[in-house]
Amino acid sequence: MKKPIKFIAFDADDTLWDCQGHFERVMQELYTLLEPWTDRQKAAEELFATERKNMPLLGYGTKAFSLSMIETALRVSHHEMAGDKLAWLQDECYSLLNLPATPLPEVDETLRELQRRGWHMAVFTKGELLDQEHKLQRSRLSRYFEYVEITSDKTEREFQALCRHLGIKPEELLMVGNSMKSDIAPALAIGAQAVHIPFHITWELEHAETVDHEGLTCITHFSELLHVVG
Repeated sequence: MKKPIKFIAFDADDTLWDCQGHFERVMQELYTLLEPWTDRQKAAEELFATERKNMPLLGYGTKAFSLSMIETALRVSHHEMAGDKLAWLQDECYSLLNLPATPLPEVDETLRELQRRGWHMAVFTKGELLDQEHKLQRSRLSRYFEYVEITSDKTEREFQALCRHLGIKPEELLMVGNSMKSDIAPALAIGAQAVHIPFHITWELEHAETVDHEGLTCITHFSELLHVVG
């Protein structure tokens, strides 16, 4: 680390546990249902357009995703999709509210060791409050964190607010996450340091260019974080 760190903040979805993989499964089911009306690539483009349009009003999370899925199904099928198929699709979307939130490899062991070494740790994630709280509970990782903040978005403004809530300066924060757009770029922009650990699937709305910054460290395995912080 370039400067002394007082708090390590972790993204949740696709950093601590798999989330996007479950969403991808349900998205593929939508594309199958829409095959009588369009090909799978076009269906994916239509869903992305719907999510992007709805983002300012619905934000991030399972409920926003579910509404965008149903809206896309109705629009692309010209309201011809049968009610029983729409109901089945709705149930599949609702199943995401109970996704396992099983910690990704090396996460539990690494957090336990960081806690043993005396590091102060927080969860800083965006999405729907109850959904994210429930996933954290199901993951059984909450015992490692002194502070949890769930926000509607993660921009420079929210990162600055996080530092105020933690009582630290931006340069005393280390952010760990899988998204260059939401976890890494805004943290570096306020003067914090960051560790990027990519996930094998990235949501279309989280795609961003790789950041080149002296305050950024890139790792491929979660346990490498132990060497990063020293």
